[in-house]
Amino acid sequence: MTADVLSERGARQPRSGWPTWMRSIWHNAFFYRKTWRSSIISSTLQPLLYFFAMGLGLGALVDHARGGVDGVSYLKFVAPGLLAAAALQLGIEECTYPVMMGLKWVKSYWAKVATPLDADDVALGHLGWVAFRLLLSSTIFFVVMVIFGTVTSFWGLLAVPAAVLTGLATGAPTAAYAAVQKDDAGFPLLFRLGVLPLFLFSGIFFPITSMPGWVQAIAQISPLTRGASLIRSLTLDQGIGVSALISLAYLSIWFVVGVWLTIRAFRKMLIV
Repeated sequence: MTADVLSERGARQPRSGWPTWMRSIWHNAFFYRKTWRSSIISSTLQPLLYFFAMGLGLGALVDHARGGVDGVSYLKFVAPGLLAAAALQLGIEECTYPVMMGLKWVKSYWAKVATPLDADDVALGHLGWVAFRLLLSSTIFFVVMVIFGTVTSFWGLLAVPAAVLTGLATGAPTAAYAAVQKDDAGFPLLFRLGVLPLFLFSGIFFPITSMPGWVQAIAQISPLTRGASLIRSLTLDQGIGVSALISLAYLSIWFVVGVWLTIRAFRKMLIV
């Protein structure tokens, strides 16, 4: 009996030789198998509702009155932006309350550092898990985009990794912020004064060129603006031009700096 239990436990463990931070991902995956259905529904339902309401509902009016946006139908214009926005929102959600839970409420991160894992493993493991969640959610959304004909280029296959990068570019700095908070009081403020303005003024529903000049300047520094622009160029057969490369570099900088800040914050908090 004991041998059978040990054998079962061994089968659930990642193979030896894997990077230690991947064991933290394995821990999250082990628990996720109990909640994956409701999690997928909650992380994809809202973006898809926006897709149908804005892209098909409002889009019909825009196409009838204006003939589309920037030479394409409104659905093709708004869909890539909604993919980027959904990735940003999921990335931030997965890096706020779950981080607070692991550090202060359930304290599962403390349990992890009591094993051979260290603070770096926990930080990288959490961000790695967020990347997996982003990949899963973005793939589902992308399939819907393909079904409705909003992907007109072979380059569109890169839209999913671009969405994952967009989510991580904002999620990683958020994880660093969440790790050093005493409680979750600042999270609603982050969503109301951070996520909501980005959602509305980052070129998701209309071109940023239609806004006043000073608003355009602010919008250009938004990672969501860059993410939406990058995904839009990939799905609308605009290829990898200078603008796309600038967006890619900009998001990569946000991600790298965010990872560095997250590791520093986790090292500071997980002192054993």
